[in-house]
Amino acid sequence: MTALNLPLTVDLKHVHLTDEQFYQLCINNPELSIERSAEGILVVMPLVGGDDSNRQVEFGTDLGLWNRQTQLGTVFSSSTVFRLPNGGSRSPDAAWIELSRWRSLTPEQRQKFPPIAPDFVMELRSRTDDLAMLQDKMLEYLDSGVRLGWLFNPQDQQVEIYRIGQDKEIRPLPTQLNGEEVLPGFILSVEVFRE
Repeated sequence: MTALNLPLTVDLKHVHLTDEQFYQLCINNPELSIERSAEGILVVMPLVGGDDSNRQVEFGTDLGLWNRQTQLGTVFSSSTVFRLPNGGSRSPDAAWIELSRWRSLTPEQRQKFPPIAPDFVMELRSRTDDLAMLQDKMLEYLDSGVRLGWLFNPQDQQVEIYRIGQDKEIRPLPTQLNGEEVLPGFILSVEVFRE
């Protein structure tokens, strides 16, 4: 299979896949990264390059180290699909859920695609990502109950901060981000992205 240059979208708004059918579609096609928007559109995400993958891991590692020290929640990688309350099934580049919310799920719910919106998400725009699609995805997260989200945009050397009930904030790089009341004490220094 050749790598796709851009996300492939398949409009299935008139074909209703149950959550179990979507889960089986993903499990039966492990070589594909598949998401589903709240409107029922399937999005097949292309693989990312080395620089983008490294950035995802670095940001996720910082989140994981903070969480290991505080033990306030659970951290997830980009391979986790969350079944969001608005009907979407999305996979952020990194996510975090407060511990009592995570523990409220049954073991079966935790083993499959968890039916919960994270409290915090990170998305990193890769060279193949359409910015408008990612911005819509961030709004979908907020609509589902995500309290704080960061969209890193190396192409424009900025980060967009999404907070529930507020307009997005755009900061040029370099900048220092803090987890506010969602991730208390979490600080992430973001330098200018190098090509």
